[in-house]
Amino acid sequence: MTESVAGGHAREPGDRGRTTVADGVVEKIAGLAAREVVGVHAMGSGTGLSRTFGAVRDRVPGGAKAGVSRGVKAEVGEVQTALDLEIVVEYGVSIRDVARAVRENVISAVERMTGLEVVEVNIAVSDVKLPDEEDEEPESRLH
Repeated sequence: MTESVAGGHAREPGDRGRTTVADGVVEKIAGLAAREVVGVHAMGSGTGLSRTFGAVRDRVPGGAKAGVSRGVKAEVGEVQTALDLEIVVEYGVSIRDVARAVRENVISAVERMTGLEVVEVNIAVSDVKLPDEEDEEPESRLH
């Protein structure tokens, strides 16, 4: 409801000002949403060494913040965003189905939480996790 006030228009309190969302915020939301999808083993580079370093970085205090958005790049405008994701899938899953589910989950989460329109989600599958491969994350030696 808008009323004239001294020749102008009064705005609702919630409409006074601007909200901006940083690229990193969208990247974290997208990273978490992608990891929720069954069939996604990891985010980011599929090389074992990179996954190992990422797992170590995630265990270092303060290092996990970067890990959430690993494998995600966002370009955020005023009202729209575009995302590039790099994922590692589990062996045996339909890559097409996993990619579709990732897109749907990421778009839903980002649009719901930020109000931005997601114009595209590009997915690069960089590796497949084989059933007989050991998980390359090192075990914690701290007890």
